[in-house]
Amino acid sequence: MCLGVRRSCHEESYKNNARVTKSAFKDLLEQMDDICTSFYSNKTILLTGGAGSVGSQFVRALLNASPRDVLILDNNEGALYDLEQDLRSNKVSYFVADIRDKERIEPLFAGVDYVFHLAALKNVPMCEYNPYEAVKTNIIGTHNLIEVCVRHNVRKVIFTSTGKAVRPTTAYGASKLFAERLISIANTAEADSGTIFASVRFGNVLGSRGSVFPLFRRQIEAGGPVTITHEEMIRPRILMFNALKMISHACETARGGEVFIFKMKVMRITDVASVMIELLAPKYGHKPNSIGTAIIGVKPGEKLREELITESEQRRAYETEDMFVIPSEMEKLSHVQKYYSDLAARGDIKPYSPRERVLITRAEIEDILHNLNYV
Repeated sequence: MCLGVRRSCHEESYKNNARVTKSAFKDLLEQMDDICTSFYSNKTILLTGGAGSVGSQFVRALLNASPRDVLILDNNEGALYDLEQDLRSNKVSYFVADIRDKERIEPLFAGVDYVFHLAALKNVPMCEYNPYEAVKTNIIGTHNLIEVCVRHNVRKVIFTSTGKAVRPTTAYGASKLFAERLISIANTAEADSGTIFASVRFGNVLGSRGSVFPLFRRQIEAGGPVTITHEEMIRPRILMFNALKMISHACETARGGEVFIFKMKVMRITDVASVMIELLAPKYGHKPNSIGTAIIGVKPGEKLREELITESEQRRAYETEDMFVIPSEMEKLSHVQKYYSDLAARGDIKPYSPRERVLITRAEIEDILHNLNYV
């Protein structure tokens, strides 16, 4: 372990409606280990925002793959310290750094093979009322990252985006869409560097800091009410271990400029609240019928139904059993488009096919709560 000093040295597919069980959770984690092992072995890997909910879990998965070094950049010193105390690995270095500060982060990328760009301002209301802060971190910070990765000949860069970047109605969503475009164009503007840039697009990562699950749990523990923005609110959801699997797979397979999207079911927020109240209220000494709900109204710019892919993207997208791949439409990346069209011609993948949304069941919500150790 090193603090601040560089050492020299499927989410279930739509075809699979099986319930998420604890054994399935274990199986998918083992699959993640298998996926990572050969690809990341003896490589140097850097994560921005690596002390956050997704980053801290991804570091654990990477360590199972026998990397040479893992560098974690984050501007949250407390979270970095907690992670260092938890991991206690001599392969991990921790750096208090902000991607807004290019001079600070520049030397940290020397000798890095793969970069996972998770750092972002993500709170929608905070970004809405502080839009230029979102610009500085999510857009300018991403541009800084691209420049230093190109300069240091990083092999691949994977950027984590969001469904809110699809037809954005908020400052947060717009900033992530802009960052997606920067990541795509980086493959053409700096073609001589050899660095491959690609994006992954998530829905709600269940159990992460920004999801409704920890919020509802705190509200139930306090005796309610559980706050719901709108009765018709629907969100795509992805389990943490599938989010990690997707990030890893995207890095392994990216050819340049793609957006990878995991096939996700959607959850009705009122169903989540109902099941959580029923199962968690007794745990905290409350009767389920004593925990009320409160409709607090939709936040500025918030959509009732989030999307993960636009109509124009659908026309050029491909799909595998568990994910969609959207090649860039840029002419300079025609070789990437041909790569995927050739795969489709061989039957390895197929063109995107529209489908109805699949709602998560109450039984599946119960299993999620078990896997999150809420019950």
